Amino acid sequence: MLVQLQYLRAVAALMVVYFHAILQLAKVDPAIDATAFLYGETGVDIFFVLSGFVMWLTTSGRATSPIDFARRRIRRIVPLYWLATLFSAVVALAAPSLLKSTVINLPHLTASLLFLPWPNAADPRTITPVVVPGWTLNYEMFFYFVFALLLPLSEARRIPAMFAVFAVILIACRLLPETTATRFYGEPIMLEFLAGVVLGWLYRQNVLLANRWAWAALATGFAFLFVNEALMQPESRFYAWGIPAIFILYGAVSIDFSRLPVLGWLNYLGDCSYAIYITHAFTLAFLRVAADRLPFGILQQPVLFVILSLVLSSIGGAVIHEITTPRRKVAAASRPPA
Repeated sequence: MLVQLQYLRAVAALMVVYFHAILQLAKVDPAIDATAFLYGETGVDIFFVLSGFVMWLTTSGRATSPIDFARRRIRRIVPLYWLATLFSAVVALAAPSLLKSTVINLPHLTASLLFLPWPNAADPRTITPVVVPGWTLNYEMFFYFVFALLLPLSEARRIPAMFAVFAVILIACRLLPETTATRFYGEPIMLEFLAGVVLGWLYRQNVLLANRWAWAALATGFAFLFVNEALMQPESRFYAWGIPAIFILYGAVSIDFSRLPVLGWLNYLGDCSYAIYITHAFTLAFLRVAADRLPFGILQQPVLFVILSLVLSSIGGAVIHEITTPRRKVAAASRPPA
């Protein structure tokens, strides 16, 4: 895996943690108004473009059956997500004050486990699963489903077919009567996956930016992501946030990072990014509860709370990653010494 992809995974995950940490501040102390510092939601858009890129990169030039592809994706995504979902359900039933945004009913829980869009029992206006950040996984799994179905096509036909399928889906969702499914799958945010696929094709064709333009694209992408998140609403994210994410990824993969020192800690956090993303809500809930119980209001200091959120979410994600990926340890142990 390209090391810059690992870096971007880590950065995107920590952006989302930061975003949710800022949101938690209002629950820690209602007097705190941190809306001016509310950034990081766009980490999701980086993840989506990255996902399309990686799926193309890992399947291009090799024979991959839809079953094998689905098996790998399920092994990667499902166990930890199901564990987090069931853990949330248990906590919500046993101690509902700990996870205030979680209300359990059987249809919602079932839909969450099956990666199907469903109105959240705690707030029916939103279409989110039991583990709220998992709404992105509902899109991911749908993209994987379409991607897997098109794998039998030749690579020359695969990308046009993907564009056709998603165009039909988006148009159909606009024309059909409004339902939870048409509202969810009718969001053009799914086009970010296709953008990543196209970038993957360009990378495989060695159509890359010159080094100075690549660094400019990377910097410009992050700058516009920061500005657009402040100025543009999530309803326009597929272009206001998606296009800067495309610049970021295209710039990053065009740079030859093999000539640069490897940032081992950031590379490792990239490995842990999925675990960080899935588990950080529990870490933030723990910190929020701790803030009410510790003396002197230590955790009610906004800067300290956010820093601890980032650090403890990273540590917690790393621990869960190590627990849930034993094969990495076996492989490392069996590797002959250098």
